[in-house]
Amino acid sequence: MASQQTATTVGFILLLSVTWTFSVIPEDEVHPSFWNNKGKQALHKALGLTPNVHRAKNSILFLGDGMGIPTVTAARILKGQSKNRTGEEFVLAMDTFPYLALSKTYNVDQQMPDSAGTSTAYHCGVKARYGTLGLSASAIRTNCSSTFGNEVKSVLHRAKMAGKWVGVVSTARVQHASPAGSYSHSADRAWYSDADMTAADLRAGCRDIAYQLVYNTDINVILGGGRRYMFPNTTVDPEYPKSRGDRGDNVDLTDVWLRNKTERQVCVEQSRV
Repeated sequence: MASQQTATTVGFILLLSVTWTFSVIPEDEVHPSFWNNKGKQALHKALGLTPNVHRAKNSILFLGDGMGIPTVTAARILKGQSKNRTGEEFVLAMDTFPYLALSKTYNVDQQMPDSAGTSTAYHCGVKARYGTLGLSASAIRTNCSSTFGNEVKSVLHRAKMAGKWVGVVSTARVQHASPAGSYSHSADRAWYSDADMTAADLRAGCRDIAYQLVYNTDINVILGGGRRYMFPNTTVDPEYPKSRGDRGDNVDLTDVWLRNKTERQVCVEQSRV
């Protein structure tokens, strides 16, 4: 195996911050008893929790891409200040959940992670290389041949195999790395459609992310952007006449998905007769 030398560059960033000061502090907050009582209340509330031992009917994973502790803190302060409060003392809805935990996601080969490697971590439970989706760390980015044999299963795929209905909903493209980690196995997060891949990779058997969205797992609900990657480049967008699809294989993946759903529904109805 050839050795790889990595050059590390250390950069210094000057951060200019604005410190907010408040001339008027709530009167009760200057007394230690106020904070002691709040601590007691939090402890009593935690001790009074009754575990829910019932089996969950559904599981929904909400993901805020890049939503680390500093981002949540900033959101809490902003929300509080929008209500004419200082901000830090405000409580977000997620802060009221009975159980909270932290999850550490990262790439094995780069300190600053990306949405593909972290998506693989939280969807599949496996740490991966930067820019790869649904693959173990044995796969190498942009290396099509490293895909095969290194695929890892996601919680969405496992749920479908267990007989559940599954869905993907995104405010971004449904082929974006964050949702794509739940259904695709791609050596490059940028392989949105076949037009983004080389002819050699396609001949080798690698498929684009949009293709895998339809063919890898029978997903029941798909909501989000990115339809250009689902249509042939000869198809005019239904909302924007000046835009066309992106695919070069002349396949309408939305039609494939709808047709498969119709065929399955017919089979289900026939089995009930």
